[in-house]
Amino acid sequence: FSAGRAKKARYAIEWPSISSNLFCVELLFVAMALIIDINSATMTEPDYLAIIKERGQGALDIKMGIEMLEVSPQRLVARMPVEGNTQPIGILHGGANVVLAESLGSIGTQLHAGPDRKVVGVDINATHHKSTSSGYVTAVATPVSLGRTLCVYEIVITNEAGQRTCTARITCLILNKE
Repeated sequence: FSAGRAKKARYAIEWPSISSNLFCVELLFVAMALIIDINSATMTEPDYLAIIKERGQGALDIKMGIEMLEVSPQRLVARMPVEGNTQPIGILHGGANVVLAESLGSIGTQLHAGPDRKVVGVDINATHHKSTSSGYVTAVATPVSLGRTLCVYEIVITNEAGQRTCTARITCLILNKE
């Protein structure tokens, strides 16, 4: 029994065959699905949009006319009318962009954190690139980081022509409910 054959035999024991590796990957996928609450029978995520609609919107979101279009911890899309959210000179108020951004980042963080935790915003900033005076703006929020205690989202807001009007970033703290 040569040293080379012994070494190969050891690797054969330590490194299972490809077919058992695939089984392990499948098992890991199912375990991950259970951990993040994906329905393993259909392998689909919960209907986050239905959850948000059932919960209802906050008073400010309603006043601003914010409409959620797509909702998950990985991507949120909403739109907001320009009309009713303008400065006296007739263009969309920068603060309205910030309200829209904070709403998306907070909702995304709450979905990531789960119903047993509470979420508070600790930092938000916005850069306004272009003004808009009519129609709707659409915001798309994507996570920069989804952690155990902090989440950061980037929110890109565009006008109806698809031009970027604002880029915002929000950091939310995840706390235990008291």
